[in-house]
Amino acid sequence: MAGYDDYAAAVRQLSARIREGERGAAAEAERRRSLHAGVTQLGQRLAAQEQRLTQLATAAGLPAVADPTPGPGPVPGAGAGPAVGSGSAPGPAPGAGTAPGGSGVDGDPAVVLAETGRLVDEADRLGQQAEALARRPALLPTWSPTARAVAVYAGCAAVGALVMLVLVVANGIGVVDGFTLGALTCAGLPLISFVAGWLILGRWGRPALASTDPPRYAPLGFVVCVLLVPLAYCVTLLLFRVVR
Repeated sequence: MAGYDDYAAAVRQLSARIREGERGAAAEAERRRSLHAGVTQLGQRLAAQEQRLTQLATAAGLPAVADPTPGPGPVPGAGAGPAVGSGSAPGPAPGAGTAPGGSGVDGDPAVVLAETGRLVDEADRLGQQAEALARRPALLPTWSPTARAVAVYAGCAAVGALVMLVLVVANGIGVVDGFTLGALTCAGLPLISFVAGWLILGRWGRPALASTDPPRYAPLGFVVCVLLVPLAYCVTLLLFRVVR
């Protein structure tokens, strides 16, 4: 009976080792499936990022630069698992050791995958910020379109008023005659100021990702320029009369 008892104990020990090996193999297979699923998800996100960046570059008129680096390859240590029921516990996966210095970042597939996911999240966040900035014009980006148009047209009208002041001084010393001064003050300078503001809004008031031209508020700009330049001329005449 002693031989039978030893045989039964050996069978029980062998059965326990087999079950332990099966559990280890199942856990390792689940880990590998999880890693493969994570790699697939990251690959899809990176492909979507590349497609979106290409669209943004095309909309902004920039050349799309292809990434020379290859796509995500097989995860280290995520190959085929050992056969279930072999009777031995699974050994360490290839490449699953720690990096030099004990950091484990370069060797542990799960740590590498988590770090890559963090970088992809950061790239998504920065891409959204860049897209939001690209949808705003370079000129007075925080202003509303109406306020931006009024500021541009008023600035152009102010420049026209300064030119008009120079013409008034030139008229006083006999360089410019009265007819030319009156024509430029009543028609020429207001029209030039309006056209300059219209062109500035079209060039620097247009967002990089705008699919259509931004509103330039031509009637409002025309009124601002037509009123301000002659008004500045009248104020200048009054000042000259008061000074004299």
